[in-house]
Amino acid sequence: MTSEELLQRVRKIEIKTRGLSHNIFAGEYHSQFKGRGMAFSEVREYQPGDDVRSIDWNVTARLNKPYIKVFEEERELTVMLLVDVSGSRNFGTISQTKRDMMAEVAATLAFSTIENNDKVGVIFFSDKIEKFIPAKKGKTHVLHIIRELLSFEPESAGTNIAGALEYFANAQKRRCTAFLISDMMDTSAMEKPLMIAANRHDVNLIQIYDPRDAELPDVGLLKVKDAETGQRLWIDTAVASVREHYAEMWTKQQERLDALLTKTGTNNISIRTDEDYVKAMMRLFH
Repeated sequence: MTSEELLQRVRKIEIKTRGLSHNIFAGEYHSQFKGRGMAFSEVREYQPGDDVRSIDWNVTARLNKPYIKVFEEERELTVMLLVDVSGSRNFGTISQTKRDMMAEVAATLAFSTIENNDKVGVIFFSDKIEKFIPAKKGKTHVLHIIRELLSFEPESAGTNIAGALEYFANAQKRRCTAFLISDMMDTSAMEKPLMIAANRHDVNLIQIYDPRDAELPDVGLLKVKDAETGQRLWIDTAVASVREHYAEMWTKQQERLDALLTKTGTNNISIRTDEDYVKAMMRLFH
């Protein structure tokens, strides 16, 4: 991809995702995440124009004059995006690749963050930590993140979600809101680090997958390649039992993932690459 092509893609994704974050997600983001940061500060004497719902009736009765509770917003919210950049993200069969969908979802979350004057950072991971972008504010910072989402090429093709969660939990000392964006092809050894991360932070999982991850089409003899290991093999998709076994493997994988997320209390959504991710993200925010 040339520099000009990259700039055009950055601009295109900025226009689309910034509009979504401003017009659709900003209010939901603020109510679901920012709203948790209100803390009691003090009481002061009531002044004309104050909200009567804030009156502290105990203090008012004791001092025989109206006093109100004053709240202040706690320190700014930090949002961390944990983005899977393993080889399987480059797969796509219908409208777009998982990589493209991940970039749009992450960009929308990033713009929602800065719309509310919060900080956003990113951890790119494969089977190791590929890149860490510390959380900052501002449009320039978000555009830098989008450029990386579109152009970053990892050194490794494998996946280690557990390792990414461990790194995140150790690197992020203060409580934050985190979004793990992955196709969730490897959930091995994930329970303990997810439990630890979810206890310290507000962790949300966004699974992005292709329709062909879940089922094989009947197209006869098909040569396939594992995007992460490079292994190649032939599959006869005309055989019904082959297609059924493939679908069964996906179903069992999803059942294991659902059980894990229920056990750890992790909010989650699954989005297919041929679906509207806006509706899915609205469900997550609700």
